[in-house]
Amino acid sequence: MEKIFHITFDSPVGLLVLTSDEKNLTSISFNPKSNSSTDFVPEILSNTSKQLKEYFEGKRKEFNLNLNPYGTNFQQEVWQFVKSVPYGKTVTYLDIALQTGSKNNTRAVGLANGKNPIPIIIPCHRVIGTDGKLTGYAGGIERKRWLLQHELKHSNNPGLLF
Repeated sequence: MEKIFHITFDSPVGLLVLTSDEKNLTSISFNPKSNSSTDFVPEILSNTSKQLKEYFEGKRKEFNLNLNPYGTNFQQEVWQFVKSVPYGKTVTYLDIALQTGSKNNTRAVGLANGKNPIPIIIPCHRVIGTDGKLTGYAGGIERKRWLLQHELKHSNNPGLLF
């Protein structure tokens, strides 16, 4: 049985729980039920904390971490597209649906995006509605807005679509 480790990380968008196996980050959760951490902290969790700190300070625009998000093949495909959205940019659910093969996948893309177990690192906050509105975010719309405004402030992009 694979060991699971977790630590809490205090961020500007609230307390986060970072979860990993021995080598890969497996999830980031908002609103933890407790703020306890495992006794042993694997290097992946230390690296994740360091890179998140740099991100929130506006110093990091890309993450370099081993990830292992659990999901279906379609969810994995969507998360790969989401992961490629650059810092300070946004795409729509329709944009990603078209990349997965059909404009009819928009709803499925939204559901997959909502199941993203590693928000911020897999930047699902950068996916917005076709009309430019902020829609759905597991961490809540206010966190999504905060993350997008944070990236706007620290990017060379003169304006985000939202």
